[in-house]
Amino acid sequence: MSVPPTAIRVLVCEDQALVRAGFVTILSAQPDMEVVGEAVDGRAAIRSAQELKPDVVVMDIRMPLLDGIEATRRLAGPDSASPARILVVTTFNVDEYVYEALRAGASGFLLKDAPPPELINAVRVVARGDSLLAPAVTRTLIGRFAERVRPSATPASPERERLKVLTPREHEVLLLISEGLSNAEIATELVISHETVKTYVSRILTKLDLRDRVQAVVLAYRAGLAAGGD
Repeated sequence: MSVPPTAIRVLVCEDQALVRAGFVTILSAQPDMEVVGEAVDGRAAIRSAQELKPDVVVMDIRMPLLDGIEATRRLAGPDSASPARILVVTTFNVDEYVYEALRAGASGFLLKDAPPPELINAVRVVARGDSLLAPAVTRTLIGRFAERVRPSATPASPERERLKVLTPREHEVLLLISEGLSNAEIATELVISHETVKTYVSRILTKLDLRDRVQAVVLAYRAGLAAGGD
């Protein structure tokens, strides 16, 4: 099967051979994707990503030599000259690590036992520059651990200060984003059009200098806007 020049170039980083082979098989079978490399540990993941420059890195968290969180931070964190788009794959029992990976710069996460269509869709979502947060677990996953690490949500906290640039409506949209709602669900909740929601989301990201919805969710929790915040 010939690979189109516009195919999504994917790097799979996973230390378990069977899991890695499964990901490679599923993604390689897609006409719009090409698996350009594999890595079995965090250090190899960084080397391969820097050399191959994939469109999406599918990153495990628990890997030898260097874990996926630190690898993500080096590839997609604030010190990265050309941040990579990283999709973290994990299991429920390591959800604390997922939160740290999102803070490190990952564009989203997916559970390892997700069906193949979800993995395929996740790669496509991340590749086009969007973020992927599973709505069903966003609140329990991010909220639980953001509570541990965020500063006290006082009116003078840096995170609260950043949110002052938002209009009341933008505040409302940010809160709904932090609860894991999609644009379509936000549109229904606020009784506005889907395009209007997209405009609000774009404005929020621009005003707060955020890369994507993942960073918006993290900021909302750290500011105390969500998870019972004011």
